[in-house]
Amino acid sequence: MCRNIRTLYNFEPPASEEEIRAAAQQYVRKISGFNSPLRANEAAFQTAIDEVAEASRDLLRSLEKDAPRWDRLEEAAKEHERALARFGG
Repeated sequence: MCRNIRTLYNFEPPASEEEIRAAAQQYVRKISGFNSPLRANEAAFQTAIDEVAEASRDLLRSLEKDAPRWDRLEEAAKEHERALARFGG
């Protein structure tokens, strides 16, 4: 599960709200052990996602940058090439 959490810091364009929430959801899934919560736990699950997403946004805003931003498309292309080399294609 956690392999799907991508680095969100120092990219151009900056991480979107959707990317932050997706990472928060993956984190909550991992620590809870549930891919999708039982109905009785759904409210707690969603609250946790909201809180982790908020903490993530705060963290990303507060980090100081001293390196040039990475280009999101370039990094995606490099990742694709690594995947092709690793798994074939």
